Amino acid sequence: MPETAAPTTELTSQYLSQVTGDLGRNAKEQERISAEIAALQEQLAAVQHDHTVLVNVQQALGITQPPAQPAAETDSAPVPSPRQKTSAASGRKQKAKKTVAAPKKTAPKKPAAKAADAAKAAQPTLVELIRRHLLELEEPRSAAEISAALRQAHPERQFADKVVRVTLEGLVAKSQAERTKQGRSVFYTAPGPKPADASEAQAQAQPADTDH
Repeated sequence: MPETAAPTTELTSQYLSQVTGDLGRNAKEQERISAEIAALQEQLAAVQHDHTVLVNVQQALGITQPPAQPAAETDSAPVPSPRQKTSAASGRKQKAKKTVAAPKKTAPKKPAAKAADAAKAAQPTLVELIRRHLLELEEPRSAAEISAALRQAHPERQFADKVVRVTLEGLVAKSQAERTKQGRSVFYTAPGPKPADASEAQAQAQPADTDH
């Protein structure tokens, strides 16, 4: 009995050590895959956030993409398969039915697309709203204050602080807004009068002073 028990104990210990090693490797593999999944999820969230910001900037700049053509217009006249050609009369009937049915699919979609384009064209762009708001300001305001005022004035639209800031910087680059910095804060206001305008105002004021 002792001779048979010893090999059995050694075999059990070998299996136990092998299973323990496999479990350790499995746990490490799970940790590695979980870390890769977490990193991919963070990358996906960052890419989705960048996509949202780019779409908002595109809308702020007034860039519109042409509407995609519906699949019904491109596939309005499908080619019949050769197996369906039973006779000349049946083929003519099928062609007549298809030509009549095609306009029914495309006709109601065109007015809807035109109405949507007209509604978008009637809405002022973000650049126009910001320029109007700057002209109404009596003192400089930050980008966050300007976006909050726009949200209050136009609750039906969305104004992201980052998009408003990018639009304001674009207006500053075009000399359509002025940018001042106080400490770490940045403020924006409408552009002041040009030097030529100031000289004209002084020239108009001088004859009035000589008359008095």
